[in-house]
Amino acid sequence: MPKKRLVRLSTRERKELLIIIAQGKRAARELLRARILLKSSEGWTDERIAEAFHTSPATVRRTRLRGAQVGAIATLTEKARAGAPHKLTLEEKARLVALVCSLPPAGRRRWTVRLATEQAVAQTLIQPVAPETVRSVLKKTKSNLGKLKAGAMLKSMTNS
Repeated sequence: MPKKRLVRLSTRERKELLIIIAQGKRAARELLRARILLKSSEGWTDERIAEAFHTSPATVRRTRLRGAQVGAIATLTEKARAGAPHKLTLEEKARLVALVCSLPPAGRRRWTVRLATEQAVAQTLIQPVAPETVRSVLKKTKSNLGKLKAGAMLKSMTNS
C-alpha cells in the first residue's frame, strides 16, 4: 500500500485557510478543499474526512495530494479546463450581427433565429451551425434591434 503524503501547513497557511472558511465568501468547492486540507493536516483519515464533509474519499485523496504538491492556497483554486472551441469566429459573429441588423428578406416582417441561421449559411457568411448557436451569439450582443444600430452591436461583440 503506497504511503500517504501528509499535508503540512505553515502557521500562515493555516490562518489563511481558517479566515477563508470563517468568511464563507468563496465557492463551495474552495471551502470544501480548505476544510479537507485543515483536517488532513490534523491527521484525520481520508475516510473520516469524507464522512464528515459528505464527499467521496477520492475527492479527499486528490485534494490532499494536490495540497502536498502545490501548497494549500494553490489547491483551493481549480485547474484551468480546456473547454470546447467556439463554433464561430469573431469575424463570422460580426457578419451574423450585420445580417440581422439589415432588413429582413421580402415577405418577412422581422428576423427569427431560424431565418437568420438559414440566410447566413445560404449567403456563406457563417459555417453551418445550429440555430441555438446563432441565438446565443445574438443574445451575447445584448441587442435590441429597435434601439441599436449595427455599429453599436459590433462594438459590443468585440468587448465580450
